Amino acid sequence: MYDNRDGSGPSFKRRRIDGGRFQDSGRSTPRDARAAETPARDVPEPTDEDSKALDRDWYMGDEFGGHTFGDDTHNPFASYSSWEAEKQETVKAEKMTGRFDARREQRQRENDAWETNRMLVSGVAQRRDMGADFDDEEATRVHLLVHDLRPPFLDGRTIFTKQLEPVPAVRDYQSDMAVFSRKGSKVVKESRQQRERQRQAQEATSMAGTALGNLMGVKEDDGDSALPVASENDAKKGGEKEETNENSNKFSDHMKKDDGGSSDFSRSKTLREQRQYLPAFAVREDLMRVIRENQVIIVVGETGSGKTTQLTQFLYEDGFGKSGMIGCTQPRRVAAMSVAKRVSEEMEVKLGSTVGYAIRFEDCTSKDTVIKYMTDGVLLRESLNEPDLDRYSCVIMDEAHERALNTDILMGLFKKILQRRRDLKLIVTSATMNAKRFSDFYGGAPEFIIPGRTFPVDVMFHRSPVEDYVDQAVQQVLAIHVSMDQGDILVFMTGQEDIEVTCELIQKRLDALNDPPKLSILPIYSQMPADLQAKIFDRAAPGVRKCIVATNIAETSLTVDGIKYVVDAGYSKMKVYNPKMGMDTLQITPISQANASQRSGRAGRTGPGKAFRLFTEKAFKEELYMQTIPEIQRTNLSNTVLMLKSLGVKDLLDFDFMDPPPQDTITTSMFDLWALGALDNLGELTTLGRKMSAFPMDPSLSKLLITAEEYGCSEEMITIVSMLSVPNVFYRPKERQDEADAQREKFWVHESDHLTYLQVYSAWRSNGCSDGWCIKHFLHPKSLRRAKEIRDQLLDIMKMQKMEMLSCGMDWDVIRKCICSGYYHQAAKYKGSGEYINLRTNLGVQLHPTSALYAGHPPDYVVYHELILTSKVYVSTVTAVDPHWLADLGGVFYSVKEKGYSVRDKRITETEFNRKMEIEAKMAEDKKREADRVEAEKERLERRRTGGGAAAAAAGKKIVTHGAVRKPVIKRRGRGV
Repeated sequence: MYDNRDGSGPSFKRRRIDGGRFQDSGRSTPRDARAAETPARDVPEPTDEDSKALDRDWYMGDEFGGHTFGDDTHNPFASYSSWEAEKQETVKAEKMTGRFDARREQRQRENDAWETNRMLVSGVAQRRDMGADFDDEEATRVHLLVHDLRPPFLDGRTIFTKQLEPVPAVRDYQSDMAVFSRKGSKVVKESRQQRERQRQAQEATSMAGTALGNLMGVKEDDGDSALPVASENDAKKGGEKEETNENSNKFSDHMKKDDGGSSDFSRSKTLREQRQYLPAFAVREDLMRVIRENQVIIVVGETGSGKTTQLTQFLYEDGFGKSGMIGCTQPRRVAAMSVAKRVSEEMEVKLGSTVGYAIRFEDCTSKDTVIKYMTDGVLLRESLNEPDLDRYSCVIMDEAHERALNTDILMGLFKKILQRRRDLKLIVTSATMNAKRFSDFYGGAPEFIIPGRTFPVDVMFHRSPVEDYVDQAVQQVLAIHVSMDQGDILVFMTGQEDIEVTCELIQKRLDALNDPPKLSILPIYSQMPADLQAKIFDRAAPGVRKCIVATNIAETSLTVDGIKYVVDAGYSKMKVYNPKMGMDTLQITPISQANASQRSGRAGRTGPGKAFRLFTEKAFKEELYMQTIPEIQRTNLSNTVLMLKSLGVKDLLDFDFMDPPPQDTITTSMFDLWALGALDNLGELTTLGRKMSAFPMDPSLSKLLITAEEYGCSEEMITIVSMLSVPNVFYRPKERQDEADAQREKFWVHESDHLTYLQVYSAWRSNGCSDGWCIKHFLHPKSLRRAKEIRDQLLDIMKMQKMEMLSCGMDWDVIRKCICSGYYHQAAKYKGSGEYINLRTNLGVQLHPTSALYAGHPPDYVVYHELILTSKVYVSTVTAVDPHWLADLGGVFYSVKEKGYSVRDKRITETEFNRKMEIEAKMAEDKKREADRVEAEKERLERRRTGGGAAAAAAGKKIVTHGAVRKPVIKRRGRGV
């Protein structure tokens, strides 16, 4: 809710309506926010340090718009554990003190009655007339009945995939590595608890705002900036800084300086010389000859061989761009943008002309574009409108070894497209040597290996299982640094928190040594911003060893020269979907053997190296998978199933998956689509489902945009959907969490987190999209600007779909009802003590303190955007809804319990609904059977009419089929075929 004490926005009043809902009286809209513009003189201009820190935090977030699980800084559900525990203890104490026995309670009532009687008799108090017709909240509370219904095509008799059993995230749940990964690192937990204690102690000893503090003149921070103030020493210019090891954050200090270069090699060589130095350039002629002679080719080359940047240029220079575009898919959007920029510089053309890129919600191409880099999802969506991809003469599927979801779908699609288009070339690239799967999938396609400059690596396993991988990694780094020859160190960790603790512990224990050698400690996160990238690739100063602590981004996506030692913890974070709970979780799991080999290979880039694996050789052989589990077998497939149905794949069992998804995941995804109305009772795509497939986002969000036109709130809904499609807009630095929470509360709309996002966006636009205003209110300007770009793209799609843009004005209940139409299958009922129960699964979930609905009286019924699992199961982005809306919009699941409605009546209703769906299925089968009979009769009559001479002529020939080309073979006399 907005707080207009500082003139930053309107305030809201609310009153209760039936069913525990809230309704605004004197309701405000985004338009009203314009009247509350912050004066320009109050808006601080962000400094360079402010912008860089915000950039770092934004880039380190989840690029797909979700939460960064397991991360105290970026996950808003992770840093409230101690606070919430205190709240629960307070509630328990109140319950204990409120437990009066019957005698004591009766005595209290008698005393109250006696005191009331004395006051009335003496005339001190007067009895008020009270009406007897007031509403009792419990008496008027609406109850919903939940119907357990499933469509006929999900009756359990139909098989949709060849993978019937779910694929476990780990090979053996009882193995040492699996147990240790679930327990986590002890030193990381202790570090987290210590930071929390320090924060609480700082809050307890702070006198700012207290009576004593006011007397002593202690002032609170002015709050003009969302970022910590730089120290005076950092602000001083000139003079040399004394080299000390007392700074706990020293490992990141030198990364903040920008010397304007990436590496010594890139600064000393021209782009042409750099191209000629790449291994791919040395085998250009042989590679192009193989490409010309084959329709499909598998190219294997290690990271840094130049296959991503050079293959497209080789094809362009060989003339493949004359008959169509040369496309190159990437699994990540940042890679698509950065590689396109690099190739445009090498070809000396403007980005967006001859060389361009396309990612979701952003297209930097033109009619002159010949080389197009794009995410695999973009190419998959293009195949909806262009099934044969006629605009392309050659497609390169890069980084195929990562087995991303969209890459696997494209693999199956290309198998059909190549049969129809014999002129199309497909090149599949992999950074691992295990490319035989790709070759076999395409019928024995040839493999071309780009030779690398690798050196032998001595791999050493740990003698016994390692329980705390962070602590052991720190010990190993110090042992290497103190006792082994020169050479940089690369440490593989699971995520940001592990990396930060590892860097801090290395520095802390290094300080405890007597005159240790100098060590430059560098963390590497996913999506690291430009101002931190440059120093990672620079050569260290003479006598200084580099220690790089990274996630699995350094396996194949990043190449750092000078690495001689690798310390492999043996774990990584993997996104896993639980179809029974309908929830994605990010789990720490043991890596695969292929991952371990990739990590060890990093030590042999520039010379002989050593790899220290913090697990035993027995664990390597018996506890690790051979290959990483493909994403298609561990993720939600709702959007994928909708896409395949739109592409005309009626039977998913017939689609050629390289690794088929599990049956439970397919079934859950199809049920969710049926619940949304995208599939009918027979599993066929509906008109609504076809419209939903036009939007590149989650099916629930697509339905919100489509139904918003019916409710007349398209303008507001497109803003909400855009805000849900970007990383979290709220910035919550560890040093100023309370201030960030106070600023967040100013935007709260207590009925809905969705409306809170709408309020944030409207206030940002009203204040001129100012970065300074964002910093003051602890908001990410990059996220908001990204939301604006997505909003513009969605507007274009809606115009192409000829959808009308309407605004609901002041009626925000219309928006909440529209939200209910897209999320009624994810509804929960209030149970008590802050807990909700999912209506369909009975799963207990919690509202979180970051939700706008957390304050005040909890509503009886809510719908939510997604589930988040940290220490508990939380619901994210929640909106209060009326139970009658759920019954009206989700009538297939819910009905309002009426007086006299028994369990028998409920059973009768469900039976009638099931009988109706069975009749529909039987009618469809009869209709299909009749159509097949008519078609067979036509074919029989056609054969009878055209028989005779044609049959005799065909008797002497045999047809041999090669792909899509039919070649008649003449039977020779006496020799056969």
